[in-house]
Amino acid sequence: MANTPTPHIEARPGDIADTVLMPGDPLRAKFIAETYLENPVCFNQVRNMLGFTGVYQGKRISVMGGGMGMPSIGIYSYELFHFYGVETIIRIGSAGGLGKNVKLRDVVIGMASCTDSNYASQYHLPGTIAPIADFSLLRRAVEAAERKGISPVVGNLLSSDIFYNADPTGSAKWRDMGVLAVEMESAALYLNAMQAGKKALCICTISDHLFTKESLSSLDRQVSFREMMEIALEIA
Repeated sequence: MANTPTPHIEARPGDIADTVLMPGDPLRAKFIAETYLENPVCFNQVRNMLGFTGVYQGKRISVMGGGMGMPSIGIYSYELFHFYGVETIIRIGSAGGLGKNVKLRDVVIGMASCTDSNYASQYHLPGTIAPIADFSLLRRAVEAAERKGISPVVGNLLSSDIFYNADPTGSAKWRDMGVLAVEMESAALYLNAMQAGKKALCICTISDHLFTKESLSSLDRQVSFREMMEIALEIA
């Protein structure tokens, strides 16, 4: 493709599969590639945002880090969708619990993504758009989780630009509107997919809870995160 390599991805046409799993941490991408994929090949090392393509249960799949925040995943997902012909991106990452019905280690699947970001302003829409997941991916993820004996929590995420928020009342307001968890990427991913006519889904594991103040250790995260990784691999 004429626009590849890009300033952020050094892959050549054909190096990246139609479906990309996208954790925030590039080292988690490396872990997934080395743990689950057959014959993984690294296609990107620019800025150490590692990306790999390999085979999982007979299907060619790529996995690549997306970084932290909407500007970062916005760049990578845009380039994957528009310049590399990627059809589906499944984000897999951690999230902070907000809802009273959400607890540590829960797998949360984002049906939609509320946001405090101005990301959608670029589209000059005559109103407010709701960033939503692809329903076919959502349904398959729920079914895959249930086959594994996992009861996922499905609903609204908050995709926030702010990690250290000066307003201490904000989280409770989102919780009171039924938002399940907060992370920092899903809204930009969903909007990029919607604009490009592609598919996207965000699957998260609750690593801490903003109201109970519970949190997982590094070891707990490593073990617990495998569930969402395997769900994503099964539907890729």
